[in-house]
Amino acid sequence: MFQLYRNIRLDIAYDGTGYSGWQRQKEKRTIQGEIETRLNRITGDKISLHGAGRTDAGVHAEGMVAHFRTTCSVSTENFSRALNSMLPASIRIFSAKAVSEDFHARFSALGKQYRYAIFTGEIQPPTQRLYSLHIKASLNFNVMEDCLVQLEGTHDFSSFENSGSRDKRNTGGRGAVRTISRASLRRESNNRVLINFSGDGFLRSMVRNMVGTLLDAGRGRLTPHGFGEIMQAGDRTLAGQTAPPHGLNLVKVVY
Repeated sequence: MFQLYRNIRLDIAYDGTGYSGWQRQKEKRTIQGEIETRLNRITGDKISLHGAGRTDAGVHAEGMVAHFRTTCSVSTENFSRALNSMLPASIRIFSAKAVSEDFHARFSALGKQYRYAIFTGEIQPPTQRLYSLHIKASLNFNVMEDCLVQLEGTHDFSSFENSGSRDKRNTGGRGAVRTISRASLRRESNNRVLINFSGDGFLRSMVRNMVGTLLDAGRGRLTPHGFGEIMQAGDRTLAGQTAPPHGLNLVKVVY
């Protein structure tokens, strides 16, 4: 008997604390794994959930998108309700809706928006410790902004690419070239600094590597000119350390 599949999109938010990232891993707690387990129970199908990207361990998201195909007749409203009743409070489904057969959470995406949060006060409020990096050292924000401007546009971001980002045996495609449409810094009155990135795609740990290098510039270890030279070099070993994951948030996936 012919079975009609539905393609269902989920809009997801999660606190990445205590999870080994988005991607399903054997014997490790992941966001994808938690949601798939519940979907299997609800639908009776063996669900493969496809996300818009793979966030690292400890990274948060308020705008992750994923999709799955199922023959189950449960309404989309009940998918959200059932999932939220079964999932831990650190994961929430904000909407579930039927989408066209050709929709793919990853391949249909036009871009993503990320935000990295830093707390610069002497004493960090405990409620912020899991969601913003605490930097006590004085930062030169003007220098950091001069570096951020250089990130905008289309560039080869090999200097900010961690190993495993892509299959480098494949010489086709765009390689490490990405377009960043926005790279900006906003200082808030409560000692929080938000660094925002919007682009058509990001390499593995690219945002965290850019932030780590920006912090070197903010601490006076690197000039804007030196930052530009690192970008041009295409050498990961020249860039700064990878910033910790808990300051990073996937804000939005653009379609």
